[in-house]
Amino acid sequence: MVLALQGGMAVGKTTAARYTAAHASAVTVFFEDNAPALAALRGRGLDKHKFADYCEIQRAFIQQELDRYALAAHCPCALLDLGPQEIEFYTLYYPHTLGQDWPVEQALAAELASLRRCRINRTLFLHASVPVLRQRKEADATRDRGFFDYTVQHLLPAKERWFAAQPLVDFLQTDRLTQAETAAAVLAWVQQCQKENL
Repeated sequence: MVLALQGGMAVGKTTAARYTAAHASAVTVFFEDNAPALAALRGRGLDKHKFADYCEIQRAFIQQELDRYALAAHCPCALLDLGPQEIEFYTLYYPHTLGQDWPVEQALAAELASLRRCRINRTLFLHASVPVLRQRKEADATRDRGFFDYTVQHLLPAKERWFAAQPLVDFLQTDRLTQAETAAAVLAWVQQCQKENL
């Protein structure tokens, strides 16, 4: 069984994933790690504002996700901090935020088809309002979130709608939850998914 956590930047996904890793020994947690894709792209001088370059960049990130999913799929129960659905959404939607109508779906048809074969049994989308996300971002100086403003303005609303239209996606409203309460709720969700999958 492969589960995934989703949500806006600074919503608490990684904290909840760490909590699950510490309190559920039967769950293998895969944290977000862009190092493989960044290493593959380093020194190539690609510009994500150019269509051909954008496609090359996304191929590297899709391959990174395919490799991570292959590891997760061999676990009895895996939890992904983000996952294949995230890279699919971003690949297709980001050009629209630039005012571009690039034929990404056609150019990356094979890669997207492989990505869509990565079966996620269930996804939990952690939701928080933008003011709460901003407050949490400012309270955490350990993470570089330079893309935060662009994300909440241009990507997050569409991402919420996109995930709401997907099957097997649950939503958790976290505005009134502390970090500890959010983490505990995520663990309870994972355990309920495990119980239902038995």
